[in-house]
Amino acid sequence: MTAQDASALSLQAFLFADPAAHSLSPHMHRAAFQSAGLRGDYTAVRVPAPDLAAAVAGLRRPGVLGANLSLPHKEAALPLLDDLTPAARAIGAVNTIIHRGGRLTGENTDAPGLLEDLREHWPHGEGVPGAVVVLGAGGAARAGVYTALTLLGRDVVVVNRTPERARQLVASWPGAGAWGRLEAADASSVPWTDVALVINASSAGLNNPEQTPLDAAYLRRLPPGALVYDMVYAPPETRLMADARAAGLRAANGLGMLAQQARLAFTAWTGRDVPVTVFREALDSPRSGERK
Repeated sequence: MTAQDASALSLQAFLFADPAAHSLSPHMHRAAFQSAGLRGDYTAVRVPAPDLAAAVAGLRRPGVLGANLSLPHKEAALPLLDDLTPAARAIGAVNTIIHRGGRLTGENTDAPGLLEDLREHWPHGEGVPGAVVVLGAGGAARAGVYTALTLLGRDVVVVNRTPERARQLVASWPGAGAWGRLEAADASSVPWTDVALVINASSAGLNNPEQTPLDAAYLRRLPPGALVYDMVYAPPETRLMADARAAGLRAANGLGMLAQQARLAFTAWTGRDVPVTVFREALDSPRSGERK
């Protein structure tokens, strides 16, 4: 689709998630349409798991750019698509579906979006030696593993509340060991003094300020210069982040990642590279919401 074609159409994009009502993504993408001078809208739609196939099929309609996917659809959508980008194939999860000419391509903008936000909050991170611990074993965790293992070139340890799911993620990873070492472990067996970065990619703490995915005692073992990054952004200061700060560590939530991945998705749909500041400004008054 050319820029001229896009300008002439009333375009549509969606978020498919369950739940979806409190998503912040519509605010960002509507602002991006306006900034780009395009006639378009973005709608968050609650799609229960049994309805995903029908919702994805509906993206093939003219004027539909595609959709973002959130819990619980990032892995389930894979067999419903015509193509996957190399990153989406390697990660094994899709957060963005791109519609072109009746064909649907799965992309993952979570990983590069996470990388961009890590660079902002951890500017000297490359100089901090150590492994990365990823908390969780779902689609967001797979993006975290890809970012740490492939893009950062770090050894990665996956820790999950259900250890078997962490082991399944590791066993299914394509080319594990090509960049760094990938393993699953219980929190009690992680060498925390050698960990440079902790990424929470689980839903622990989402809209629950008292919940944390990791005991604070483990955080106190992390070396100076380590970063604790929580993909959860509602509440904006999670218990995990507060515990990290109390241990003298840097901590950040996932609001910047949300903006960065949205910018990349919008570019993939429209060919317009809207500045990330447009997306961030749309989040200036963040409300209680789901991770996109």
